[in-house]
Amino acid sequence: MIRQFDQSLQDVKNLLLQMGEHVEIAIDKAVKSLSRMDVRMAREVMEHDPAIDEMEGKIDDVVAKLIATQQPVATDLRRLIAAMKIASDMERMADLAVNIAQVTVQLVENKLSLFKELEDIPKIAAITQRMVHDGINSYIDGNVALARKMADTDDEVDRMYHAIVNELIGFIKQNKAETEVALRLCFVARYLERIADHATNIAESIVYIETGKQADLN
Repeated sequence: MIRQFDQSLQDVKNLLLQMGEHVEIAIDKAVKSLSRMDVRMAREVMEHDPAIDEMEGKIDDVVAKLIATQQPVATDLRRLIAAMKIASDMERMADLAVNIAQVTVQLVENKLSLFKELEDIPKIAAITQRMVHDGINSYIDGNVALARKMADTDDEVDRMYHAIVNELIGFIKQNKAETEVALRLCFVARYLERIADHATNIAESIVYIETGKQADLN
């Protein structure tokens, strides 16, 4: 019975790894679609979102069955509950990637173009992708130190987000004609900042698993 539980728990970990990879790809493609004004790539992100939703549902089903049939306690129970929370956070990240992709489509359909090459937004995107990767790996390895380190990374994202918004607002004041594009880029920066917040939620789940204590890392 113990071996069966361990194998089922490994299955949950594998599903989370797979979901995390898909979320990383969604973030990457969404921001690249914006940088390149590539509607086809943006639509790929949007069309793949239901598959990520299905992964969350599968994780929830597996965890619910395990709790019902194996009645785990202590760390094992916390690990399963956290798996559902992590899957939920990743599903929200994927939704935010879709929001970014939708900005690409809206700009192109309205015949609007970027007034300069994107620099800081791709940098934030790369950091958030790393946070997703680190969050899942810290879950797999039970790495509390890595999870806590993600809080510092989240602070870095917050600083970059505010800097981008302040720069764009200043740009709008001098370039009224670019207001709509600049505001949409503010939204994109906000979506990425929210992705980082969800990644930090994952870090909090890892601390809870390993210590049994709730942590506020946001």
